[in-house]
Amino acid sequence: MSTHLDYAALETSSKWKHLTPPVAFAKSPALAKEPTKQVHPDSYNKIKEKKAWDFAVSPAKSLPMQAFMLYMSGGGVQIFSISIVFMLLLTPLKNLAGINSAFAQFAPAKSDTKSLSTLPLQKLVYLACNILTLGVGLWKCKSMGLLPTGTGDWLAFEVRGLVSCCPHG
Repeated sequence: MSTHLDYAALETSSKWKHLTPPVAFAKSPALAKEPTKQVHPDSYNKIKEKKAWDFAVSPAKSLPMQAFMLYMSGGGVQIFSISIVFMLLLTPLKNLAGINSAFAQFAPAKSDTKSLSTLPLQKLVYLACNILTLGVGLWKCKSMGLLPTGTGDWLAFEVRGLVSCCPHG
């Protein structure tokens, strides 16, 4: 008994010969290839600019979900709500620290990818969206009572004057 299968015999076998090939099937790989279109560099740069705009507004697109997570975490000071707020405050700071490397993939071909002057409007929108996210996180900290906003929060630093109980006359 033979332990190997001869695939060449299947090709010439009369059992499979009458079947039609599948749709879009080509016998040789050279016939299957279509000629590739040349992409114009200007259209490629326009696509990259559009993707840069999509990336610039992506923090604002995730803001409704983050707001829902803040709502569901509650107003108390628990570990879950603290971790949600910490994530909400840390993410914009990490995004802003790596703004040039984040936009490097969208830079035009003949420009410095790590420069602040490359894609300045998209970077400004990205900055504004991250500051908005940071503001939502700080508002949640204020509503949880974690930010010292009242006068009672600063009593330890208040200087008291001398009290005179009775006038000398």
